[in-house]
Amino acid sequence: MDRDVPEVPDALQEPGMPEEPGMLKEPSMLKEPSMLEDPGMLDDPGMPEDPGVLAELGMLEGPGALAREEAAVLARDDEAALARDKGALRKRLLAARARLSPEQRAAAGRAIRDAVLALPEAQMAGTVAAYYSVATEPDTRGLVYALWKRGTYVLLPVLLADGDLDWASYEGPDSLRVGPRGLAEPAEPPRGVMGIASADLVLVPAVAVDRQGHRLGRGGGSYDRALTRVGGPVPTVALLYDGELLEEVPVGQHDQRVKLIARPSHGITRLPL
Repeated sequence: MDRDVPEVPDALQEPGMPEEPGMLKEPSMLKEPSMLEDPGMLDDPGMPEDPGVLAELGMLEGPGALAREEAAVLARDDEAALARDKGALRKRLLAARARLSPEQRAAAGRAIRDAVLALPEAQMAGTVAAYYSVATEPDTRGLVYALWKRGTYVLLPVLLADGDLDWASYEGPDSLRVGPRGLAEPAEPPRGVMGIASADLVLVPAVAVDRQGHRLGRGGGSYDRALTRVGGPVPTVALLYDGELLEEVPVGQHDQRVKLIARPSHGITRLPL
């Protein structure tokens, strides 16, 4: 051996060169029996083999997956049936409201106003979250004004684009403006969706309430969202006409209860009964 050429140690030889001569052969490596035991190895190499991963990707069918799919279909059917039931009841009750004369609605509003103003919780409340009535709802304009005149800080809702409710202060009839969907709303700076959390008493619109306090609203879900921000001890009062306290109303998982109702001929009723 020529001494001018150093001998290369084995550790420094080309690392990428396989030492097994058979490894240098053409696709004959696929002829190894052990390589063909699982035909799936010749499928898409990017497919995960872990059943848990496949289940997460929704690619593993079986009794569990079918059961989940069936449960999802049933849940959608239940939601559709609930929406139909609520819609039918709401339609019937709103039709009954529409048959009331303006004088009857005004008289009902005055009776509800007096009942709420006499409520001890209303007399002690520093802040009341109220609402300005629309269409055939029991009139609340006199109630809102009376609360404000006696020194109560009154918050009214401001409807947001996503259907949630912001809140701003009522500073008399001249402080209102026309908002989305023709609703009267305060022109004062909004206090945010959590503004309702500062209320000591909350007045809630409703089409009907049942004896457990479940409330049927207009169907937009705005007040169900807002009521989740109200503290547990805070009284929530739905304002109704006579005949709108029912044995039962259709209830969904997101529907919020009220604790009291006010009606023209019955005054305040505490729930559940």
